[in-house]
Amino acid sequence: MHAWPASEVPALPGQGRDLRIHDTATDGPVTLDPGPVARIYVCGITPYDATHMGHAATYNAFDLVQRVWLDTKRQVHYVQNVTDVDDPLLERATRDGVDWADLAVQETTLFREDMTALRMLPPQHYIGAVEAIPGIVPLVERLRELGAAYDLDGDIYFSVDADPHFGQVSNLDAAAMRALSAERGGDPDRPGKKNPLDPMLWLAAREGEPSWDGGTLGRGRPGWHIECVAIALDHLGMTFDVQGGGSDLAFPHHEMGASHAQVLTGEFPMAKAYVHAGMVGLDGEKMSKSKGNLVFVSALRRDGVDPAAIRLALHSHHYRSDWEWTDQVLQDAVDRLGRWRAAVSRPDGPSADALVDEVREALANDLDAPAALAAVDRWAARQEAEGGTDIGAPGVVSRTVDALLGVAL
Repeated sequence: MHAWPASEVPALPGQGRDLRIHDTATDGPVTLDPGPVARIYVCGITPYDATHMGHAATYNAFDLVQRVWLDTKRQVHYVQNVTDVDDPLLERATRDGVDWADLAVQETTLFREDMTALRMLPPQHYIGAVEAIPGIVPLVERLRELGAAYDLDGDIYFSVDADPHFGQVSNLDAAAMRALSAERGGDPDRPGKKNPLDPMLWLAAREGEPSWDGGTLGRGRPGWHIECVAIALDHLGMTFDVQGGGSDLAFPHHEMGASHAQVLTGEFPMAKAYVHAGMVGLDGEKMSKSKGNLVFVSALRRDGVDPAAIRLALHSHHYRSDWEWTDQVLQDAVDRLGRWRAAVSRPDGPSADALVDEVREALANDLDAPAALAAVDRWAARQEAEGGTDIGAPGVVSRTVDALLGVAL
C-alpha cells in the first residue's frame, strides 16, 4: 500500500532542540534522544469514514513530532498502518450495500488526499492489515508455542497473564480495563476466556465475512492489536522511540500491543514513549463515527476552506487537550492565516532570529503549538505596527512556519 506525497521541509539555520514529551506509561515528561534515525509508529485509520477532525488532530500531533526531529538533523523512520479489515468496516459496508474492500479503498484514498492537502509528512511504510497477514500468522503461532495463546471455539486469544508488564502502558485498574474493553471492541463477557481482558489474536472464519488461510490457525482474520505489532516489529523492531495515537488507544490497543510484543521478544518496553493526542468534540460530545457528529476535512476543503487554516485551527489547541470544534475556532484560524500572510508579504520586517528559537523551544516542550503560534503572532503584530529593516525576516518566518508547523504562507 502506498502513502501520499511528501511536501518539502525547508532547512532552518542552526539546530532544533531534543523533544521533551509526555509519556502515558510514566504519566510524566521524558526527553527523547533517538539515534541518527528516530523511529515512530502511529496507528492509522479504519477506513470506513475518513477523515474527521479527530483524525486530523491526531496526525497533526505526530507530524509535529517528525518536524521537531527533522529540525535536529535526524532522519525519521515513520510507520503507519491501515486497519482495512475489521468489524466496523464490515458493518458499514453491509449497511451501505457496498463491497467492504471497495469501501476500504475509497476511504483510504480520501484519507491520502486529506493528508496531502494538510501537508502531513507521510510514513515511509504504510501497511494495510490485509497485506500484513502473512507476517501476522507466524506471530500468533509463536505466541501459542510460548503458552501465551489459547483456543476458544476455534478463535485464538492472547493471555494477558503471560506478560508480567501488562497494565504498565495505561496504568488502569482491572475494573476500568474491563469497562473500556467492552466499549472499545473487546469481549470481556465471553464465556470460556481465561481472563476477561484477554484479546482476540485470530478470529476463525465466519459465514459471510472475509477470511484468509492462517496455516495451523485455520481460516480466519487477525485481531486488531496483533496487526500493529506485526507491522511495527517488522519495520521498526523493539524499543522504538514513540508509539502514537489518540488517547482512546492507550487501552486496550496500545496496552495489548505492548504485551504481545514483549512476550514475543522477551524485551521491554515495546516503545520508549507512549504518546496520546486528546479527543476533539462537537456539540458537547466526543467527535466519533459511532455518534455521527463529525466534521470532515474533505467537506471543509470542498467548501473552500484553505487547508493551511485547518492546520492552524488544530495547532491552536495543545495536542494532549480535549477540545471542541466550533465555527469560531475555524474563523480564528482563517483570520490568523490572513494576518501572517500579510506580514510575510512585505519586503522586510523586524528581525526573526528570536522567533526561530521561540518556535523551536515551544515545540520541543511537549509540542506546545499554541505557544509557537503566539510567538508568530507577536512577530506579525510588530510587523504591522512598526515594520522593520531586515530584508531576510519575512522569508525566515515563512520557512520557520513551513518547516516546523507544516503551514505554507
